[in-house]
Amino acid sequence: MKRVYTNIFRLTVLTAFVLTGCKKILNEKPRSIFTPEYFKTQAGVVGGITSCYAHLRLMYGNGYFLNSNEISTDEATWGQNSDGNVRNLDFSGVGNIDPSTSNTGILWGAAFPNINTASGVIENGAAVGVSDALIAEARFFRAFDYFLLVQTFGGVPLDLGGGELKFNTSTIRTSKRNTVPEVYAKAVFPDLLIAIDKLPATGRVVGGVTKTAARLFLAKAYLTYAWWLQNPNNIPTFPSTSRTDPNGHDAAWYFQQAYDVAVSAIQDPGPFGLQPTFYDVSVATNDRNNEVVLYADHTQTSSIYNGGDLSYSGGGFGTDSFAQWFEQWNYTNIKSSTSSTSWAPVNSVQRAAVQSLGRPWTMLAPPQAIFKNTFADKTSDSRYDGTFVTRYRTNFVEAAVKVNNVTPAYLYNANFLPVAEGEPILTFLNDDVTGVDYSNSKFNSTVGAGVLPGRADFVIEPSAYSRICYPGNWKLGPYRTDNNGGLGQPNGSLTRPFPVAKFSELFFIAAEAAVKGAVTKGVSGTYANDGTARGLINVIRGRAGKWRWDNGNNVAKIQDNSAEVIAATPAAIDINYILAERCREYFGEGYRWLDLVRTQKWAELSGTFVIAGKTNANDWNDHTVGTFTRTITPNYYLRPIPQSQLDGMDMSAADKKSYQNPGY
Repeated sequence: MKRVYTNIFRLTVLTAFVLTGCKKILNEKPRSIFTPEYFKTQAGVVGGITSCYAHLRLMYGNGYFLNSNEISTDEATWGQNSDGNVRNLDFSGVGNIDPSTSNTGILWGAAFPNINTASGVIENGAAVGVSDALIAEARFFRAFDYFLLVQTFGGVPLDLGGGELKFNTSTIRTSKRNTVPEVYAKAVFPDLLIAIDKLPATGRVVGGVTKTAARLFLAKAYLTYAWWLQNPNNIPTFPSTSRTDPNGHDAAWYFQQAYDVAVSAIQDPGPFGLQPTFYDVSVATNDRNNEVVLYADHTQTSSIYNGGDLSYSGGGFGTDSFAQWFEQWNYTNIKSSTSSTSWAPVNSVQRAAVQSLGRPWTMLAPPQAIFKNTFADKTSDSRYDGTFVTRYRTNFVEAAVKVNNVTPAYLYNANFLPVAEGEPILTFLNDDVTGVDYSNSKFNSTVGAGVLPGRADFVIEPSAYSRICYPGNWKLGPYRTDNNGGLGQPNGSLTRPFPVAKFSELFFIAAEAAVKGAVTKGVSGTYANDGTARGLINVIRGRAGKWRWDNGNNVAKIQDNSAEVIAATPAAIDINYILAERCREYFGEGYRWLDLVRTQKWAELSGTFVIAGKTNANDWNDHTVGTFTRTITPNYYLRPIPQSQLDGMDMSAADKKSYQNPGY
């Protein structure tokens, strides 16, 4: 591709993957630019590989990148505080998707410079004495970026100014898009196949890419391309091309390859595997566990190496991690009373740098079907409890709330009942119940919550979940070890690694390929099963039935419901069931739009949704439920090429129009 980027190669700093007792970390030195000459040194090539890891933070952890892959799906609609950038992608009549404000420029701007950096490593690595395994890391990232791009935009350019997939050392302002089959056949598949062959089973550094990571993405790329070839709903592609494979294979062949590669990774996992419980995957004290195959790393020890300000986000970093804020409502509006007889309000839950809280932005709100249908089983299946914050607890002692200059022992809440530090102040109920009083005639919840007789906590039923008030995302919440007994730094950039890919997805890829006709076989090893879609999914569902902690009640819970959860799996698995399982496993992590586009189920599963706040999304007390409709046309299955890219190219207006995806 002949690009508009200048002939310097930016090296974004990367967190130094430090774990206690581990010496295998990336030796990172901040450097503002690469020059072509620097790339001809071993230090330059190694620095380029480090930059490949760093570029993940430009996307993963960025709230607007998360938005582009979540909103307008059955997982998310716009929330009370959302701006035009967020709303324009919802297709529900509150904005129009715009190449200038669609958030898709985040991917385009992060991927192409990194592709060029990776090409520089690949071309220069052997000459400066870098190992094949190290060069394979660059191949992985080049394929990773092209795979993201082709899923999002359709065909994209392979020519960076020096020929297809060549390292660009000059600034050329023209471009020609390749077709979807060309991107897969020339860029994605070859690089990943070489990466599988050359990468080690165990990463050379903590968080380094491995054979398992390459197999996961190759299997997913085969699966996605097979759907593209099959095109069951006649979704258009761009640039226009026939749905034929240059290597002569059909969709069935690629579904089979997806199955075989995924199963091979399951049977030969290297150091990776499933965590014993779903809770263990996301609890912050267990970050960088062996289920996370790839992550964008961060640290609390340095703003520079974190890629984001540690005390107040907005310090000028393009790699701030703030995605969880998009999925957290403003719980700080909750008030309790300092008196047991009259309403004397104080804030009883304040911002804190703990996993259940953090900084609320209320940008994305889940439709009610997520809680009523997708996560209907909240008793046996642990994934609802391990995904959402369903109880908000007092932290008035940590917040140093004073009454007459004294920290009180209790605050008084619903029914003027006392609540101590750390006790529930508001509960999102699992189901609708009879008798909830939302009138607040006596006990003012200030967030539109209701009261049940005999309970000190305010309550909200699923039918009252709205754009302004809903269970927050627990999985991605903040974690700091430097709170020092206080609230810590909840406004700082998140310092946890953001998960990009998980070992568990291999089971979903193989199961989806099986549903699409791949010939199945028994899976041996640690995760032995019959290899059918049901057998593969039940490995994940069986794990979902195992508990060791109850987030909602904040107590240990050693319980094995795997038999009940497995028994509830349908005898016949279809694509919609796999998509529902993927939602239960990866809700709110940025998978959903790509999943629905791949399977061409976006309009079917996301075309309508139900949420409260129909009359006034800014009114805490508006529990009016509304059904909303999205206009999702086939052209929208591709995102628009960013306007910034078009503006920078030397093309006529007509050529720019033909370069842009149809419909924009």
